[in-house]
Amino acid sequence: MRIARFAMGDGVAYGVVEGESGQPQTISELHGHPFGIDPSGVRLTGQRYPLAEVRLLAPVLPSKVVAIGRNYADHIREMGAAQLPQEPVLFLKPSTSVTGPGDRIAYPVKLTDRVDYEGELAVIIGRLCRDVPKERAEDVIFGYTCANDVTARDLQLRDGQWTRAKGFDTFCPLGPWMETGTDPSDLGITTTVNGEVRQHARTRELLWDVPSLIEYVSAVMTLLPGDVLLTGTPEGVGPLADGDEVSVTIESIGTLTNKVVIRD
Repeated sequence: MRIARFAMGDGVAYGVVEGESGQPQTISELHGHPFGIDPSGVRLTGQRYPLAEVRLLAPVLPSKVVAIGRNYADHIREMGAAQLPQEPVLFLKPSTSVTGPGDRIAYPVKLTDRVDYEGELAVIIGRLCRDVPKERAEDVIFGYTCANDVTARDLQLRDGQWTRAKGFDTFCPLGPWMETGTDPSDLGITTTVNGEVRQHARTRELLWDVPSLIEYVSAVMTLLPGDVLLTGTPEGVGPLADGDEVSVTIESIGTLTNKVVIRD
């Protein structure tokens, strides 16, 4: 099931996306909040809209975005690392970095000379949890979406840590919706810039798979409903320029597209 967060007129709601890509699609409005105190009360309202007539928003507004660095061997090598990490590399992106499908990625040219794309599979947490064994990881996952871990590469190298480089407003596009019924173990992930393929890999190449990451992260911090876990980017990262259109497509989920603009 594909669940999207959308704006229609002055209102914002969640809805179920119906229909296949390339055909007329609709969104059926939901009453209630999938991440509310009582998600069992979520139901269809009976209102249905053409998908082309609503504005899709970031599918969640997380309390935090927990991200994994260096989780594809080929990407580690392209970044010049001499050896693979012995355990997952964790960092945080602020909730204010989240933006939605079709929104602009704001390039802060006064502060950075290089902004890179990083296409990734994102995991959406569905319930409050801590110390989750990997055998039970599926119990705490709500669904999956596409993500772009946008990075000011020069600042990342200069600072020696990643908070500033990855924390700018709009540096975490998510969308277009959440897919609740897919197996994340072997999904194709492709990033294009202006239609040209720049990244292509499969999630089976992850050094640490989704259940292992859930176990590792939840041993460190409590995860809340709607929190996002970024699983890492494959090789092929590279710079973006003003006016570029970058898309992240993940098999069985969909495509997230954003355009780059200079930040005033």
